[in-house]
Amino acid sequence: MIAFLIGGEGRFMDAMINKLNKDGHRVYLLTGTKNSHTSYQKVFEKYNFEYDSDSIREILVSANPDIVIFMGAHDTRYDWENPRKTSVQFTADLTNVISAYSSVKKGRFLYISSQEVFGRSYIEDIKEYEPVSASNFRALALAQGEEICKSYYNIRGMQSIIVRMDNLYGTPKKGKKENNPCFKMTLEMLKNNKVSANSRNLFSMIHQNDAVQFLYQLVIAPKLEHSIYHISSGSIISQMQLAHMVSSAGGNGVEVVDDTVGSGYRLVLSGERFEKEFGRKIFVSYEEGVKKTVEYMKKHSSSFLNPEDSGAGWGNRLWRSIRQIFWMLVPYMENMVCFIPFFMLNNRAVSSQYFSKLDFYLLYVLLFAIIYGQQQAIFSALLATAGYCFRQMYDKTGFEVLLDYNTYVWMAQLFIVGMVVGYMKDQIKNIRNQDEDQIQYLNGQLGDMSDINDSNVRIKHTFERQIVNQKDSLGKIYEITSQLDQRGPEEVLFYAAQVLSKLMETDDAAIYTVANRDYARLFSFTSQTAKKLGKSIRYSDMKDMYDELIAHRVYINKTMDDSYPLMACAVYAEDKMQTILMLWGIPWERMNLAEANRLTVIGYLIQNAVARAGHYLDALRERRYVEDSDILGNEAFKQLVKAFFDAKRNGLTECCLVKIQHTADNFKEIAQKLEKKLRQTDYFGVLSDGLYVLLPNTDDEAAQGVIERFLKEGFESSIVHAEDVRG
Repeated sequence: MIAFLIGGEGRFMDAMINKLNKDGHRVYLLTGTKNSHTSYQKVFEKYNFEYDSDSIREILVSANPDIVIFMGAHDTRYDWENPRKTSVQFTADLTNVISAYSSVKKGRFLYISSQEVFGRSYIEDIKEYEPVSASNFRALALAQGEEICKSYYNIRGMQSIIVRMDNLYGTPKKGKKENNPCFKMTLEMLKNNKVSANSRNLFSMIHQNDAVQFLYQLVIAPKLEHSIYHISSGSIISQMQLAHMVSSAGGNGVEVVDDTVGSGYRLVLSGERFEKEFGRKIFVSYEEGVKKTVEYMKKHSSSFLNPEDSGAGWGNRLWRSIRQIFWMLVPYMENMVCFIPFFMLNNRAVSSQYFSKLDFYLLYVLLFAIIYGQQQAIFSALLATAGYCFRQMYDKTGFEVLLDYNTYVWMAQLFIVGMVVGYMKDQIKNIRNQDEDQIQYLNGQLGDMSDINDSNVRIKHTFERQIVNQKDSLGKIYEITSQLDQRGPEEVLFYAAQVLSKLMETDDAAIYTVANRDYARLFSFTSQTAKKLGKSIRYSDMKDMYDELIAHRVYINKTMDDSYPLMACAVYAEDKMQTILMLWGIPWERMNLAEANRLTVIGYLIQNAVARAGHYLDALRERRYVEDSDILGNEAFKQLVKAFFDAKRNGLTECCLVKIQHTADNFKEIAQKLEKKLRQTDYFGVLSDGLYVLLPNTDDEAAQGVIERFLKEGFESSIVHAEDVRG
C-alpha cells in the first residue's frame, strides 16, 4: 500500500510513519512548509510544499497513493496563536488537498479531527451521529473541515473518512506546543510549580501509541462500514485525577490547586462503533503515559518555556510595537527634515535675480512624490504651502495672503503635480509589486516542478536499485537454497537452519520438527539464543503463534514476548505441519510485512528440499531398515550418524551415540525391550561392531540418564564419540 501523509513534524506523525513503514507500506510525506529540514529515513519521499500549492495535484499524480491521511487537528504546522486567521488558512488548505486527490484517484482520505468539535457538556458518551457544537475558531475550523469531507463523500462519492480522536497525549517533541490537558497541566507545573484543576470536569484521553494502532486499522481495512469514527480509550478521567498524576510525576513541592467552580463539563467520545468493527485494546494506561510525558517535559523544560514565562514577554512586545511605529514614521521624519533646506533655498531665491523664477517648493514636492508616492507628496505639499504662506507674510498680512488669487493658483499646481506624479509612482510601484509577485509565483512554480522532477528522478533511481537488488536477492536465494540439494537426505534439516540464518540475515535461527499435534522438538539451531525455548515445546499452547501457523501465516512477535520467537512460520507437507522455522535477533524495524513475505518464500524453498529428502528416504525404506524392524541397517545408520556428528561440529545440533553391550545377535528383540525407554525421535541402528542408539538433541549429561534406564533393563551401554565409531 502507498500511504501519503500530510502534516508537520511531531511524535504522532513519527509514530504513524514508523507503523506504516514497519508493516511494509510505502510512505510519502507532505510537510506543508519550504523550511522543513527534518529528515525522515523511513519516508520513501518527502515534499516540502505548502498545502495550498498549485503543485499538490502533480505531487499526488506522481505518488499515486492508495490512502491520504490529513493530520488536521494534530498537525503541528498550525500554531493557532491567531485562530481567526489560521482557521481560514486551515479550511483553504484542506479544500485544496482533498479536491486535488479527488481529481487524481478515488482512494481513501482520512481526515483527523478531534473531540473539540463538541463544545458543550454531554451526559452520555458522544456518538458519531451527534451534531457538532463548536465553541471557538479552532473547533469551528475543524468542524468546517468535517463538512468539506462529508460533501466529497455524499456528492462526489469519495471515500473521505472523518476520524475524531480523544484528547491525544504523549511525549511531545522539544519546543512543540500541544493542545491536550496533560501537556497544559505539565506546562503549568513547569511555570508555576502548581497545577490547577476542576474536579467536575470529566473527559477521556488516548495515548498517541494507542491512537496509531487504532488509526492503522482504518488504513488497512479492505472496507469501512461508516464515514465517521471515534477513536477513544473509553476510560473517563477527571481533571483533578489528572492533576494528581501530574503532581506525583513532577516530584515533591508541586501543589494541586482545587479550582472547582460551577457545574463543570463531561466530554467523552464513544468508541463503540470502532470497537464493534475492529475491536479495541489499550496498551498504555493513564498512569504510565502521564508519568513518561511529565518526566520528559521536566527534563527538557527549557524547550517548552517561552521568554514570557521569565517575565520578558511584555518588554518584547513593547519593543516590537515601538520599532513598528518608528519605521512607519521614518518617511514623515525624512520629509520634515528635507523641508528645512528647501524652505531656506526658496527664501533666498525670492530676492535673487538668477533664481527668482525657480520654484524650490515644486522640486521638493516632486522629489518626495517620486521617492515615496502620493501620500508623502500630499504631506510635502502641505508643508510647502505652509512655508509659502509664511514667506508671503513677510510683505503682506495673513488676510491679504488668503485673499491673493495667485496663492490658490500656486497651491493648485503644487497639489496637482504632486498628486499626479505620486499617483504614477504608486501605480508603477503596484505594477512592480505585481510583477515581482508574479515572478515569485512563477519561480515558485518552477521550483515546485523542479522539486517534483528531482523527486521523480530519485524515485526512479530507487526503483532501479530495488529491481537490481531484487534480481540479486533472487539470485542469492537460489544460490543458497540450492546448497540444500547438494546435501544428503539426512543432512537437509541440519543445514536448512544455516540456510534460513543466511537468507534472513540473522545469527539466531532454529528448526523444530513436529512430533504430534501438541509437541515439537528442536532439531537444529545456529546459536545458543535459538535454543532458548528448550529442546521440546508444546506449540499448541503457544496460542498467538499457533493461530498464525495453522492459518498458514507468518507469526510476528509484535509484543516482544520472550516466551515466543520474534518470527516463525511452518513448513507443511500434504497439509500436515512438518517443521517450524523460528527466528531471533531481528531488528524491530525489520519485523514487517516485507520480511514476513520473505520468510514465506524461504519456507517454501526449504519445504521443497525437505519434501524431496523425505520422498527419497521413503523410497529407500526397505533398504534402510533391518527386515521387519525399526532398526537402521549398517549403511543407512552410518550415513545418519555422520550427518549428525558433522552438524554437531558445525554447531547446528547436539547429539550422542550410545553403544549397547550385548552378546546376542537378535537386535530386534533387544530394540523392542529398549524402545519404550526412548523418544520417538531417537534412532536404533547397527554398525559393524554391534547395536547403537543415536540420541538427537541430547548432550552427554542427558545421555547418562538413558544409559541408566538401559541398565535397569539389564543392558550395559556407553557413550561413543565420533572418532571411536567403526563402520
